[in-house]
Amino acid sequence: MNLGMGFQGAMPALQTSSKLKEGVYGMPDKMVYGLGKIHDKVTASHPLEESERNYAAMRDATQMTVLRNTQGLHAPLRLAMERRAAQQVGRLPFLPSSNLQLEVLRGDDVTLDFSDILNTPDVRESLFMPHAVVERSLGLL
Repeated sequence: MNLGMGFQGAMPALQTSSKLKEGVYGMPDKMVYGLGKIHDKVTASHPLEESERNYAAMRDATQMTVLRNTQGLHAPLRLAMERRAAQQVGRLPFLPSSNLQLEVLRGDDVTLDFSDILNTPDVRESLFMPHAVVERSLGLL
C-alpha cells in the first residue's frame, strides 16, 4: 500500500567522492588539502549503518511528501526555500556556525544526540589560520 508517499523501499546510499585534488605537479597536494582518508573508501560494515546514514534524507523526503499531500505544493516549496536561506548564512569560513535556524526548521532543536556533545566547534582541537581559509574558499590558494 503506497498511500501516495512517493517512495518505495530504501533510498540508495549517498555517493561521496573520495578523489584527491591534484596540485601543480599532478600529485595530490597534502599540505593544502590534507591527507586522504581511507574511511571514505570503506563500505558500510553493518546493514544498519547505511540506513542510519540515509535517515535524515528519508525523513526530509517523507516530511515533504506529507506536506505536499496535506497542504498542497506551496508548503514543501516554502519550507525548502526557508531551509536554503538558513544554510546560506553569511559568515567567514573559519568562524563556526551554530545553524540554530536550520535546526529549528528541521525539528532537530528538540533532540539531543552525540553531535550536540562530541566535537563541538568551541572545543575542537583543529586551529585554522583565518587568512589561509578565506583564500582557499575564494579560490586564491
